Amino acid sequence: MTELILDVHDLSIDYRTPRGKLKALRNINMQIPKGKIVGIVGESGCGKSTLIGAIINLLASNAEVTKGGIKLAEDELFNLSKKQMQALRGDRFSMVFQDPMTSLNPVVSIGNQMIDIQYRDKISKKEKAAKAAAMLDKVGIPDPESRLSQYPHEFSGGMLQRIAIAMALLVEPELLIADEPTTALDATLEVQIIYRLKELQASQGCSILFISHHLGVIAELCDEVVVMYSGEVVEKGSVRDIFHNPSHPYTQKLLQCDPAAIKHKTRDLPTILGSLPDLIEVPKGCIFAERCDFASANCHENKPKVSQLNDNHMASCHLLNEAGALYA
Repeated sequence: MTELILDVHDLSIDYRTPRGKLKALRNINMQIPKGKIVGIVGESGCGKSTLIGAIINLLASNAEVTKGGIKLAEDELFNLSKKQMQALRGDRFSMVFQDPMTSLNPVVSIGNQMIDIQYRDKISKKEKAAKAAAMLDKVGIPDPESRLSQYPHEFSGGMLQRIAIAMALLVEPELLIADEPTTALDATLEVQIIYRLKELQASQGCSILFISHHLGVIAELCDEVVVMYSGEVVEKGSVRDIFHNPSHPYTQKLLQCDPAAIKHKTRDLPTILGSLPDLIEVPKGCIFAERCDFASANCHENKPKVSQLNDNHMASCHLLNEAGALYA
């Protein structure tokens, strides 16, 4: 049986608002196996940030976990005290944020920041600096020893993102959470960051949860993919399953919107018509029904069950349940 690093089970989270409770996540189930890279894709507002906040236990003050939980290996995270969670962060799991300029301290040198995060290690400051330089070298920063004395503004955006990855991996975590780390980078730097992440993940053996809007990055980097829409997981499977045999109408439309899929010159980029539903008044049927080309009366009235398409591929759609076949 595959060993799991992270297991999110039946997770539901609401936000208290003046209009009522906004049901941001509903019955989320996803797993990250040991040594695997799992990607999450979906439009803005699908619940990716709320899910990350729940994993690191840093949700907004108006958030409320109404059901389910999250296990890191054998530890149920919601049962841990604040002090116990602080001990896990930056040790058993660490995070790379979307914009390194806002996650790095602009008035502290890179070297001191990398030394500071090793506060749990009972080694000398000189040894910590050597570890920091070695990690900078691994992520492709030239002349790493001299770079330790420099400040964030002295590096390019791509180099800062590499430094952020180096800092996250310096503590040798079991799980690395990467929140759209390539969004602000050009295509060349994106490729470099993906290559470094794959190389470092293979050498250190950690698992990675990778969040991105860029389908090409997900296809290149990840082993498995979770597709989210408006607070629900609508499909999940291997990269091959999702990109070669997409089974939920939303996944199909999402892939059609990828500019790389456009075969002919056009002035019009493909879009998904309609808008996200109101999550204070969640529709009683399929969450995607209002924007789906295949929706029937049943879709608007009843929630679809999860269809198991193979050992690792599942999707929630009435057509799959009724016909037992995928969309053409």
